[in-house]
Amino acid sequence: MLASHLLKHLVKIGNLRVIDADGAVHEFKGDEGRTCAIRLHDRALHRKLFFRPELYIGEAYMDGSLTIEEGSLYDFLDLCGVNMANLETHPSYRLSQPVNRVLRRIHQFNPIGQARKHVAHHYDLSDTLYDLFLDKDRHYSCAYFRSGNDDLEAAQANKMKHIAAKLLLRPGQNILDIGSGWGGMGLYLARASEDSTVTGITLSTEQHAVSNKRAKDLGLDGRVQFELRDYRNQSGTFDRIVSVGMFEHVGASYYTQFFRKVKGLLAEDGVVLLHSIGRMEPPGSTNPWIRKYVFPGGYTPALSEVMRAVEKVGLWITDIEILRLHYADTLREWRRRFANNRDKVIDLYDERFCRMWEFYLTGSEISFRHMNQMVFQMQLAKRQDVVPLTRDYITDWERTQSEVSVAAE
Repeated sequence: MLASHLLKHLVKIGNLRVIDADGAVHEFKGDEGRTCAIRLHDRALHRKLFFRPELYIGEAYMDGSLTIEEGSLYDFLDLCGVNMANLETHPSYRLSQPVNRVLRRIHQFNPIGQARKHVAHHYDLSDTLYDLFLDKDRHYSCAYFRSGNDDLEAAQANKMKHIAAKLLLRPGQNILDIGSGWGGMGLYLARASEDSTVTGITLSTEQHAVSNKRAKDLGLDGRVQFELRDYRNQSGTFDRIVSVGMFEHVGASYYTQFFRKVKGLLAEDGVVLLHSIGRMEPPGSTNPWIRKYVFPGGYTPALSEVMRAVEKVGLWITDIEILRLHYADTLREWRRRFANNRDKVIDLYDERFCRMWEFYLTGSEISFRHMNQMVFQMQLAKRQDVVPLTRDYITDWERTQSEVSVAAE
């Protein structure tokens, strides 16, 4: 089996047993770690897994031509994740990287019309699907776990509060939410900032409809409006700009354009808060399975790429915070809720879709636990004096909001 040459190089921690399509058993042992076994049902995988494991492992699991014989999908992907650094030194992997770097501008081609198609691929799925694994407020981004006792709802509320504190909200502000999702962040900011107006923009028709209905149901439609609009077509001047979980869809070739547009929309004394997945390593390329099946056009940037674009347009970076394992814990909760509602997802789609989504949620969690993925929150301004010189204001505001929340209960 050709793939065995790769697996001998890969498995340095744990124990992996592979039953190939001919029934032969191959065992790969490293130092103490997880033990699991997989079975290959298609001889073509013997070759495919050698040349492009990052793509074909996921495809094989989706199609049922790779099944888990011992342990769970999490066990298998966790074992792969803790050994990923070994794969990156293998000749077949190293040979593919120059090609990926050349092609990444094509993979991240996101002009206005194409960007909307990319967003629709993922976010315009059945509205019911997201209710089956997200929190009640439908936040589809990294939560903020203050303690081991926080459930997903509490952690997502923490995240909104933390972002709002960094925005230095004042009464009567004009706020822009770029990539507004199902409206949770924009609605929170409207409630937290008296007499302020919020404009949320999204490229998802499903999210646009849901978020405006939520605003109307809450009686906030006079102050909160969600628009179906690309950020490049936005006009006006805003005191505060927030973007949560959208920057991953911009594409590296468009970073300078993004920040130039943000600067043009920002008031002279305005504040921006950008919340995005990133990588703690040099620039790279998107996993080919994720790019093909989950987030076409998507890319998680290195901070060096982001900062280069910010510097080019002349914005101040007034604060950066790195959230490390918060997204891993968020994905763990999504994965658990998805598993509990698996039968309902099958009713919406089919078994193959379920296996795809399981692979996506599980693989994403592993990438944050073992494979250099993280989340950053970057605060930006036109002037260096528009935010306090110390970070105490963040904690002070959050404590005030906690007191208000407890008093309200």
